[in-house]
Amino acid sequence: MVTHQSKILPLENGDRLSRLEFERRYRAMPELKKAELIEGRVYMASPVRIIHGQPHAYIMGWLAVYHAATPGTQFADNTTVRLDADNEPQPDALLRIEAGQSQIDVDDYIQGAPELIVEIAASTASYDLQEKLQVYRRNGVQEYLVWQVSDRIFDWFCLQDGEYIKLQPDKKNIIKSEVFPGLWLALDSLLNYDLAEVLKTVQQGLNTTEHQNFIRIISNQ
Repeated sequence: MVTHQSKILPLENGDRLSRLEFERRYRAMPELKKAELIEGRVYMASPVRIIHGQPHAYIMGWLAVYHAATPGTQFADNTTVRLDADNEPQPDALLRIEAGQSQIDVDDYIQGAPELIVEIAASTASYDLQEKLQVYRRNGVQEYLVWQVSDRIFDWFCLQDGEYIKLQPDKKNIIKSEVFPGLWLALDSLLNYDLAEVLKTVQQGLNTTEHQNFIRIISNQ
C-alpha cells in the first residue's frame, strides 16, 4: 500500500491553528522572518520599514545597556515565546530574569511569560494594544511597553492584581520600571530620537542603590 505524506501548507494571515500546527508550518517556511499566533489566529508581518526599524533599534540599544550591567538577566530581539496553547508571539524585544517566571525549553524556545516585553506599533489601532495586550496580561507578563510611533505615544503597562495599569513618568518625564530597578526611560528623549540622552538616563538608573540591591537578589536565586 502506498502512503502519501501530508503536504505542509504555508502559513497565511488569519489562519486558525493550534500552536503545534503553527510551529510545524513556520518551520517549513525558513524564508519567513516573523509570524505570530495570537488567540489561535496567525498574524504575519509586512516587510519592515524604517518607521519600525529605527525605533526597534533604539529599544534594543536601551535594553542592551541595562542587560550588560545586570547579571542574571537575558534580553532578546524578535524571539518566539510559547505562552499557552493558543498563543505564540514573537515580541520585538523582551527582557527576562534567567531564574524568573519563564524558562528555556530543550529546543531553545522561551516557555512562559518573560517579565518585560516591548512592541513597536504603528498606532493605537494596532493589535499590540488589543488582542496582544490581553494575552500578555492573562499570561502574567509583568511589564508591557508599547511605542506607538505614528502617534508619538509610549505606554508602559505594569501588572497589578491581574490588571494592567499605566506607569506614570516623574517630574522629569522619566518612567522607571517596577520589576527591573534601574531601568529608566527618558520619555521625551526617546520620542525625539535622542538616543544619547536615553542611554545617559538609563546609566543614571544603573548607578542607584536599588539596582545594586536587585543584582544581589537575582544573583542568589
